[in-house]
Parts: sequence; C-alpha cells; structure tokens
Amino acid sequence: MVKELVQPIRMEFENRDITEETWRLGEILPFANIFIILALTLIFISTFVYSHYHKGRIKSNPKHHLKHFSNRVLFTYIFSFAIVALLLSVIKVAPWTTDFVLAFKRTIIVAFPCSMGAAIADVLK
Repeated sequence: MVKELVQPIRMEFENRDITEETWRLGEILPFANIFIILALTLIFISTFVYSHYHKGRIKSNPKHHLKHFSNRVLFTYIFSFAIVALLLSVIKVAPWTTDFVLAFKRTIIVAFPCSMGAAIADVLK
C-alpha cells in the first residue's frame, strides 16, 4: 500500500529537471561546497529571523534574545533538514544505508530552499 502511495510522488520528482540536477550536484560537489551551501542557508535564515523578530530588541535584553534567536534559527534548519531527509528517503533518492555521504549532500542541497520556506511560514503563524 505504501508503494502505491509513494510511486506517483516518486514519478513526479523523477520527471523534473531541477531534481535531476540536484541528484547530480550531490554526486559531484565536494564537501567544501556543500558546507558553503549549509553556511549560506544558516546566514539567510539568521538574517530573516533577525529582521522579523529581533531587530532592535537584542540590545534591550541580549542574553534572552540571543538565546531565542539562535534557537529559532537552529530549530528551523533542523526541522527542515529532517523533513527533507524523510521525504528523500521515501522517494528513495537518499541512500542513507549504502552511501551516507551522498544522502547527506543531497539533503543539504534540497534543505536550502525548504528551510527558506520554513522561515517564511514561521512568520505567517
């Protein structure tokens, strides 16, 4: 039954050119580039969270706001990464048991736009 539910999703992902490029990027990009993508993701989330939640407030109570700020940024990314890892595992393009490094790289690449969407959705609450 799960296979019948996942197959249309997998077909949809396989038929997209951008997804194919993502799979190849995971294979060919060195770890330095992957960590640059990870750093850029965290910088973008941090900038967005700061400008929407903490702008002008950190100076009033730095200890409280810095802790809240860092927690919001980290949990946004961790939650996005976990969701992407789960979805990539379901559609069988993240081979965690056979090639952990490839699965990790692909997850970081796909988590970049996902985490941006998560940060924006956090504002819409």
